[in-house]
Amino acid sequence: MGNRRKTGTEYEQKTAEYLESLGWKILERNYRCRIGEIDLIALDGRTLVFVEVKYRRSGACGSPGEAVDVRKQHTICRVADYYRMVHGIPETQSCRFDVAAVQGERLELLRNAFPYRQ
Repeated sequence: MGNRRKTGTEYEQKTAEYLESLGWKILERNYRCRIGEIDLIALDGRTLVFVEVKYRRSGACGSPGEAVDVRKQHTICRVADYYRMVHGIPETQSCRFDVAAVQGERLELLRNAFPYRQ
């Protein structure tokens, strides 16, 4: 399991560097609370973006984006709510949920990958 964690951290770092190259500002990496965790929290312009990084060595087990199922989406949204509450971010703040799908060495950013789920 430690090796998977190391691999995950490596791809989260590569994703953060890629997003920064697009002009995004990384606010948090591996944000954790009692509800769960979000890999990256960033600002894309004025939009607060919660990013789930999913890595697959190959397409044999499906695409990385498909790994973010409805249950995981619900957890990410709840963690995002908690983050916004703790940091005093108003409900009017524009937010979205993206998935960075990494397959092999290819990174695909799925913007608005899923809607907010209560």
